[in-house]
Amino acid sequence: MGFPSPVLDGRIASEPKHLGRGWVGFNFEKALDKPVRMINDAAMQALGSYRSGRMLFLGLGTGLGSTFIWTNTVLPLELGDLPYRDHAIIEDYLGRPGLEHLGEKEWKREVEFAVAQLKKSLVADYVILGGGNTKKLNSLPDGVERGHNRNAFLGGARLWQIDPRTRRPKWRIL
Repeated sequence: MGFPSPVLDGRIASEPKHLGRGWVGFNFEKALDKPVRMINDAAMQALGSYRSGRMLFLGLGTGLGSTFIWTNTVLPLELGDLPYRDHAIIEDYLGRPGLEHLGEKEWKREVEFAVAQLKKSLVADYVILGGGNTKKLNSLPDGVERGHNRNAFLGGARLWQIDPRTRRPKWRIL
C-alpha cells in the first residue's frame, strides 16, 4: 500500500502534509483484515517504474514525491523539503503551489532546472517523472522520461516479490 508520507520499516513515520492527522499508528491490516505491506506512495510508483541502473523518481503532484532506486534497493526520499529559492522549499516550486503561483510556463522552467540539478547531484542514470502535473510537460530533456500512474500497481506487486535463492524479499526498502 502506498501512503503519502514517510514510511519506515513498513509503518507510517509522520502525519502526511496534505491528508490530515491520525494516520501514525493506524493498523491497516486490522482495518482491512488482510496482510499489508506499507511503503511511501512515490516509492511504490518508482518501484514499478524501475528498469535498471540508478533511477531517480520525482512525483509532480500536490507536493513533490521522490525516490532513488539502484540494484534492488529502494531509498524513499523527502527531497520536497530541500531548501530552495527565497527561503522556500523545493516542493513549493515543483508541486501544485508552484504551478499555481508561477504559472505553467515558469513552473516548467523550474521543473527542468531542478530535475537537471537533482539528476546530476544524485548521479542518476535516468529520471522518471510521475504524478498528475507531469502531463503539463510537453517535452522532456535527454535522460528524463514520463512515468505512468499504472506503474504504482506494478510497484505494489513488486513489494511482495521473494528472491528464490535467499527466500527473502527481493527489494530492500530503506
